[in-house]
Order: sequence, then structure tokens, then C-alpha cells
Amino acid sequence: MKAGVTGHPIAHSKSPIIHQYWMKAHNIKGSYKAIDIAPENLKDGIKHLISENYDGFNITIPHKQNIMGLCDEIDETAQLIGAVNTVRIYNGKLFGTNTDAFGFIQNIKTSQSSFDFKNKKILVLGAGGAARAILYGLLQEGVAEIILTNRTIETAKELAKNFQGNITVTPWEKRADLLGDIDLLVNTTSLGMQGKPPLDIDLGKLNPNALVNDIVYAPLMTDLLNHAQMRGNPIITGIGMLLHQARPAFAAWTGIMPDVTAELEAMVLK
Repeated sequence: MKAGVTGHPIAHSKSPIIHQYWMKAHNIKGSYKAIDIAPENLKDGIKHLISENYDGFNITIPHKQNIMGLCDEIDETAQLIGAVNTVRIYNGKLFGTNTDAFGFIQNIKTSQSSFDFKNKKILVLGAGGAARAILYGLLQEGVAEIILTNRTIETAKELAKNFQGNITVTPWEKRADLLGDIDLLVNTTSLGMQGKPPLDIDLGKLNPNALVNDIVYAPLMTDLLNHAQMRGNPIITGIGMLLHQARPAFAAWTGIMPDVTAELEAMVLK
């Protein structure tokens, strides 16, 4: 297998740790590297990967949407999400998909196996690239209602237009007032991440049974998750989404659907 992950910057990526672990576990020879490609060099950079006989690659910020114009074929999932994060190369052609929604949903199903998405009410904070995949995943699971809020409400309104489903857009200032009857709170923003401003939300009105999921994984326990846990709410950390979204990518290149193990999680969190 010859694969990698491309973005700009990319040195921080945990993907090489994940895929190299699975390659070793399944006795697969080859390489998986982090490849820094600046936005203005994306087309030439991808041509180079094809010429170097890569089997495929993962895509991260800031290329997830721009890569779509270079793909020969994009599956329905990636089209509906509006972004590609995994590419398989076959006979010099690029086949794009998106595994982020799978990673998000599988993380919840693994962490909180008793949670049933059907007929649930969800509050999603943020309207960036991650939110696109999360909205898609939630709608696929049959949730009853999604409330979407973002610091720039126009961005949230534009995002909601891309999906068929019961999505209500609410001003950011109202976020704490929406917590009383939700079943799941999801932070898709970078607020609370290392080096970023904290996520400011008062959980005083939060439904005591609601799950709280922060897709940030550095730090693993964000202020949001710490506050929710202190209140007694079940929590879901963000590392599982990263690990589970990598599984179908690995399968696309090798035909093997790998497992997420405690050992792998510990390695990624080091």
C-alpha cells in the first residue's frame, strides 16, 4: 500500500500513526506519509501522487472542497456533504468519498451504544466543514430535529439549505436557552481547542440525560466535556471520530476494515 494524507499544514496530522498501526497489524507492506501541499500547488501535487503510483490519500484542511474539482468520480455521500476527505486512485483516476459522517456516528454508537438516534432532538454548534458531515450523518440516522447555531448566522442558514430535513437555524446568542429538551449537544467548532478561545456556553438548562459530544480532541477533555461530566451528563470525546473515520479509508485502499483498539487510541493521544 502506498498512501498518505495531504493538507497545509500537515505535520500535526495523526493519520500516519493510525494507518501505519493498521498496516503493521495486518502485515501490509508499504508506506503512509504526511504530504504538505499548498493550495496553489494542489493540482500539480495530486498529479505527482498519481505518477508515484499512490493507491490513494486522505484530504484535510484546506483541500476538502477544492479536491472535488480534481476527482473523476465522487460518490453520493461526498456530494451531499459537499466535501471529499478520502481518495482512491485506480488506473490514474481519482475516486472521492467522505468518511467523516461515518466516523462521527460510529463514535457515538461505540461510546454510547444504548443511544437511539430515531426521533431525537439535536443541537449542533458551528457551521463549518465538520458540521456538514455531522448534519448528513444525523439525518441519515433518522433524527427528528436538528437545531443549528453558529456565530455567523448567515453561514448556518446557507449550510441548512444544503440538506433536506428538519433543521432550524437559531442565533448564537440563544444557544444556552435551547438546552432544556435536547437529547444530544454537539460542538463542531474549534472553540475549546488548544490555542483557540474557549467555548462559552452555560449548561445550567441542559437536559440532565442529554449526551454531550465535543469533536475537539486536543485537549481530549475540553471545558465543555468537563462541565457536562460534573453535571452528570454522559459525554463523548472527539478522538473516536478521528479513529473511526479512518477505517473506511483504509478499507478503500486495502479491502480490510480495521478495528479501533485501546492501544491505537493511546498511541494517537500521546
